[in-house]
Amino acid sequence: MADEKIVIGAGTKYPLNGKLSLPDERNGSVPAVVLVHGSGPANMDAKVGNNYFFKDIADGLSEKGIAVVRYDKRTFVYGKELKHQTNMTVKEETIEDAILAANFLRNDSRIDASKIFVLGHSMGGMLAPRIDAEGGHFAGIIIAAGSPRKIEEIMLSQNEDVLNSLNWFLKIIAKKQVAKLATKFDQIYQMSDEEAKSTKLFGKYVRAYYFKEMGEHPAPDYLRNLEKPVLILHGEKDVQTSVEKDFHAYKKLLADKPNVTFKLYPNLNHLFMPAIYGEILKVKKEYKVPQKVDHQVIQDIADWIHSIT
Repeated sequence: MADEKIVIGAGTKYPLNGKLSLPDERNGSVPAVVLVHGSGPANMDAKVGNNYFFKDIADGLSEKGIAVVRYDKRTFVYGKELKHQTNMTVKEETIEDAILAANFLRNDSRIDASKIFVLGHSMGGMLAPRIDAEGGHFAGIIIAAGSPRKIEEIMLSQNEDVLNSLNWFLKIIAKKQVAKLATKFDQIYQMSDEEAKSTKLFGKYVRAYYFKEMGEHPAPDYLRNLEKPVLILHGEKDVQTSVEKDFHAYKKLLADKPNVTFKLYPNLNHLFMPAIYGEILKVKKEYKVPQKVDHQVIQDIADWIHSIT
């Protein structure tokens, strides 16, 4: 396999270093996948603790005849300047670069321009249908550990899970903090855009506008109208998104759509690696253990891509 160094968005304000992984054996042009990160800054390998989620996916798929593009996330490289932008949304953070990556692939003669896919992980999976609609124009969409819910609903769920694992004294304190956060989230959609841009939700830089803009473009609105192939993957032991509230919610939402394929993996976590602790409070500890993405997940993605003509 060859990993070529590339730049996504060359000539723009935010060029990003990346890699194009190409299969060794190529008879003519090959299908390709754009990898889209989850929330927070991340490098091109999607390094979390001692795990390299995107590198594993890129290596695995390129072994199976599929080219893969991965690149540093914009907030990973330009975080210091971006955090001061009051109008920052997922468009600037994620969507624009994923579309640039798709266009990059379309201009490479080794790639089959009619078979370019997107694989979004976590928040990237939530955004994948929107990326497609706003200019990605993919042949199909892969949602890995995503959610049809709004981002604030997921955050509150995660906080509730943390709450449930605390002792009674800490629970009382944390409950008040979660209630306060929930009240802040409730008010977002009553704000004008300008109000939202000037309202700090938490920390020094996180603005209400980021959540408002994303919440006004809900994933179900895009998914309901999609006719192209969609593959939805989830790990049964994922404690950051939920089988019940997310994977089953996708199934319910898209039950009557023959273009959607669902895969649920026993004992795999949010990174599609074997679960060790299966507890939200031990996520960081779990990710310190070096592991690899489960081979069955990579095989299923490859088979699904090759099945689309």
